Amino acid sequence: MGFLPVGGGNAPTVCWPTAERRSELRGFHPDSFDSCSSLVKIVSNNNYIIILIVFNLLHKFRFSNAPRFLSPFATLLERKPKQKRDPPDGRQDAREDFPAPVKHTLREVSVPVKMSERPEVLLVGEGNFSFSVAVCESGAAASITASCFQTEQQAAAQEHAARNIQRLRDQGCTVLFEVDCTCLNEHEVIRRRVYDRVVFNFPHCGRKSGVKKNRTLLAKFFISCAEVLKAGGEVHVALCNGQGGTPRDHPMREWHNSWQAVAMAAEAGLILSEIRPFDRDGYQGYKCTGYRSQDKGFHSEGGLNHIFTQSLPYTMPEKLKMDVAIGKEMVRFELPEQLSEYVNRDFLSRQSRHPAKLVLEQLLREIKSSWPVCSVNGSFPELLSCSQEKLRACGSNLSSSEVYWIKPIETHPLDQCEDSEKDCEPMEEQQFPSSSYVLRPSLLMHAEEIMQREDFSPGTIYALSGLVYQRVPISPNRSPVFHQLLLIAVLPSESQPVQRLQNNLEALLSHYNVSFEKEDVGEEHRAWLSSRELHNFGRITSVPIPRAERQVCKSSVLTLLLNLDHLATLIFSIPDWRLLWTSDPRFLASFEPGIQVPSPFQAFSLYPPSYTHDVSFWMEPDTFDELDFHEAVRIATCGAVRDIQLVDKFRHPHMGHASLCYRLAYQSPDRALSRTRVLDLQNQLRTLLPLRLNITLR
Repeated sequence: MGFLPVGGGNAPTVCWPTAERRSELRGFHPDSFDSCSSLVKIVSNNNYIIILIVFNLLHKFRFSNAPRFLSPFATLLERKPKQKRDPPDGRQDAREDFPAPVKHTLREVSVPVKMSERPEVLLVGEGNFSFSVAVCESGAAASITASCFQTEQQAAAQEHAARNIQRLRDQGCTVLFEVDCTCLNEHEVIRRRVYDRVVFNFPHCGRKSGVKKNRTLLAKFFISCAEVLKAGGEVHVALCNGQGGTPRDHPMREWHNSWQAVAMAAEAGLILSEIRPFDRDGYQGYKCTGYRSQDKGFHSEGGLNHIFTQSLPYTMPEKLKMDVAIGKEMVRFELPEQLSEYVNRDFLSRQSRHPAKLVLEQLLREIKSSWPVCSVNGSFPELLSCSQEKLRACGSNLSSSEVYWIKPIETHPLDQCEDSEKDCEPMEEQQFPSSSYVLRPSLLMHAEEIMQREDFSPGTIYALSGLVYQRVPISPNRSPVFHQLLLIAVLPSESQPVQRLQNNLEALLSHYNVSFEKEDVGEEHRAWLSSRELHNFGRITSVPIPRAERQVCKSSVLTLLLNLDHLATLIFSIPDWRLLWTSDPRFLASFEPGIQVPSPFQAFSLYPPSYTHDVSFWMEPDTFDELDFHEAVRIATCGAVRDIQLVDKFRHPHMGHASLCYRLAYQSPDRALSRTRVLDLQNQLRTLLPLRLNITLR
């Protein structure tokens, strides 16, 4: 059961704090066309039905090598099956000088839109216009605008250029001259349109320009593209082998000797979503030109076409006021802002195709092969009345500092709030319960309530799943909120329930490097689940029940606690747990409900750049809480920090206070993260830290 936003009504699927923040998501279309629909819509009407049938069949049976009987221009429009990606890599130095980032990098951020019948394609930086002619005469149903930097007289002087220009005009294409690709929005024709595709083949500043100038060219081009790109549009940039600076270059050049295309695109809010080999032979009549600004060709063998798409913007988390019913009271409280993106997402709902839900379904199917399983229904609030003694009694291994203690704003008797038209009078502060409130750190806190239900029956395993909240440091493997599965049952001890349940899980998880470690504490039997990334992410426990009079068989209470989110990252090869909480619709679109053999997740943001910044400060050792520091980092950096390491500490021998130096690793798995953006986030952090913590920045 999720929290209810203040004011009642229907809880949103994604709980953004403000309507303005939610509206930013409505225009975002990251993947405008799949491999079937895009191919179908570019063919002529006479072939429409035939192509539709063939490609639907190909899509159904997932043939990855579909016959390429369409025009070469289809590669600009189709979405080919993605290949397995290399691990993310990339680093951006903070020494370069780039243009200021575009103020609104996305023309509109909203729900996906379908590709128009005649997609608008803009080609910039053309030389002899042979590529534009190849595209135009391929039969693709697209509206093409071809442009070059030279004047018409200069362009026509190149070999075959005059003929190509005339052929384009005869086909009804728009041909523009003196177009500066770094300020497209200033051109009188281009600024009046928005484009589905912007294509720039083999950009170069000309002559013997160095790496720095060409990086700046790319950055300005991407920023300019953002002003004329449709929501869900793409930017195609073909680069010679080694220029892009990604692991797909063979060999991959050193950072200082490549153009770092991904980092340059991030300045405009664009992410690299796909890389394809540049198929020069697929464009009949295409002849590359422009070597050292001359009418000469160059080596394009091994060239790569980099496809960039729009990403969601960064938004600062905000505190949410929430209402939740606890017993006979309605409690209003303020949710910590660093948790606002996790609540009311409904990822475990019936219709969800979130990977945590898919893992949950597969687990329950496996366990049902050995025991009857019943899913527990009912109201299990995520805010609980709890004391430290109750926290220890529930078997949680968490300390008091690792849970989120909540102080309610006000509390109302529930019977006064049933009538929404009546104003609820808050209880006086001295009437608050003596116990405190916590965001539940474990589903075990509901175990007693489940076992006391009238329908609880020995021999049946009862399953409860939901969100749990734990204060943890920022790391690549642990999240402050995750989906947890609780299984609880009363079973005969002689049936060895721990071993049987372990066998079930091993059969399902043996391929994902999950290990089991047994531990016996007196009569209590345990088995811990661990992976190479996260130790003890699951636990099986069996505790014997004292035998009553006339009881023949000895029974035990069997419980299983499992981190579903971590299992999902293992099973689907998700490289970063933060992807599980992204609002980018491309993530959930990658998963199909009811799958039996999970396929690895195909990242929609390839090789995201990483940045490193240090922060050091003086603090008082007796009052400093490191988890408070990590929470401040989460808030100030909008979740863009992947890892934090303590690299140095010093304690003054006479003054008593100490100095700490932390190293922050910035990297985003789903959003564009530029050098400029990181500097802004780091400055936000330095502003926030003294306000939230009793520290002095160095």
